[in-house]
Amino acid sequence: MNESGRRGPNTGGNRGDGHNSRGARGESHRNAQGRERNRGPQRGFSANAPAQRTRRADPARLVAFEVLRAVASEDAYANLVLPARIRHHHLDKRDAGFATELSYGALRGQGTYDAVLARCVDRPLSKLDPAILDALRLGAHQLLAMRVPAHAALDQTVGLARAVIGAGPSSLINAVLRRVSARSLPEWLDYLLEDESDETRIASIRHAHPEWIVRALRQSLVAHGRPANEITELLDADNAAPVVNLVALPGIGNLDEAFENGATAGELVADSALSSGGDLGRMSSIREGTTRVQDVGSQLVARAVVGVELGSATGKGEKWLDLCAGPGGKAALLAALAHREGATLLANEPAEHRAKLVRQALGAVPGDTWTVRVGDGRDVGKEQPGTFDRVLVDVPCSGLGALRRRPESRWRRTPKDLADLGPLQRELLNSAIDAVKPGGVVAYVTCSPHPAETTAVVGDVLRKRTDVEQIDAGAALDAVSLTGSLGAGHELSAQLWPHVHSTDAMFLALLRKKP
Repeated sequence: MNESGRRGPNTGGNRGDGHNSRGARGESHRNAQGRERNRGPQRGFSANAPAQRTRRADPARLVAFEVLRAVASEDAYANLVLPARIRHHHLDKRDAGFATELSYGALRGQGTYDAVLARCVDRPLSKLDPAILDALRLGAHQLLAMRVPAHAALDQTVGLARAVIGAGPSSLINAVLRRVSARSLPEWLDYLLEDESDETRIASIRHAHPEWIVRALRQSLVAHGRPANEITELLDADNAAPVVNLVALPGIGNLDEAFENGATAGELVADSALSSGGDLGRMSSIREGTTRVQDVGSQLVARAVVGVELGSATGKGEKWLDLCAGPGGKAALLAALAHREGATLLANEPAEHRAKLVRQALGAVPGDTWTVRVGDGRDVGKEQPGTFDRVLVDVPCSGLGALRRRPESRWRRTPKDLADLGPLQRELLNSAIDAVKPGGVVAYVTCSPHPAETTAVVGDVLRKRTDVEQIDAGAALDAVSLTGSLGAGHELSAQLWPHVHSTDAMFLALLRKKP
């Protein structure tokens, strides 16, 4: 065992889910009925007083703490902060894997851990210093969902607090985590839910999702023709660390370096690979932008709009538009496909700082293929009516379909976001339709399965227009997938699911402008 108490090479690994042992959420928790509920602190932990424990911060745990602090205090995204902090602290592959698991696991499980901590703290959690609460969440995740010995989790968390917060909080953190260590996670869940009968509340605590999101996702399943009882599988999929998806830009990049670093070929779409993770920035193809990190669902919807047949023959020289291009992932894939097909791409982004990211993303594609426009996408249809053959409008949305990749989003979003985004989504879709040529195709895409952002938006727009018709998006997905079976069961629009397709929950609707 090393000094920080991490046990063996599988302790952190390259996974970020924190579900390597008894902490796994799901069916195993419901099988824990009958265990002793009031067991004392029998699991091993250090008997040392806080002042006798380490006074330094283990680098991997320090990285995880810095990620949680940035997320909470700066509204940052973990997937953007974590790689930079790993490089800053010069973590090796093993410690980087541990930091990744600890960061993402603590963020995903925040709701469950807060419910546990609330029973172990003598004041409302909102009254705790935010830095102390983040340290407690990291300690709780190690104690309840990682293969870290209890004494090491306790010792190292107190040491972290002494090093970066101060000596004062160490006694509080020590006392609280001792109480947390008195039960395993299944036992805590049984204890917390012993008198609870509300199914939504139970699912919220067991699977660490806000109650409104549990209800929203259950509604989404039903709206897209899936059984409501799949909600448990969907929530479990949100809490599993997603495999890193890679894409080699067609005609520009290749996956040779990825395969040399342990990646395997993707099973759903061409030019894709599945990576075990690590610091992908060390790969030259990633740094150069010829290979990119991109969820396979995003790859599929971008390819679908390119592959669908137009209503009128255009031939070479097609003009394509990515109406909401930032930060540039789908735009890069579209631009590479446009270069191969002899087309050109206009990538629109309203914010200058995000437009800079789009330019960087497009940098690997020959510059005569693409142009970046900085401006409101709602104006493009008026300024350039009937101009484009293919338009992708990946609208701003709640992101409920990408909670496994952005674990902090579940605690940031509110039901009000759905209502606030609806008008913008409709306006952008109308602009896209105005901008497309007769016979051209518009792909309406969201990373959310919620009907308020998907079928309701498309339905409202179609009811008010006579110049556009909906075409079969499921068939378009099948045409560009390696399996040819993604569109089954859909009625024109298509919805991908984490628990079914191992993708983000991407929604796709295809509309063709009438000649």
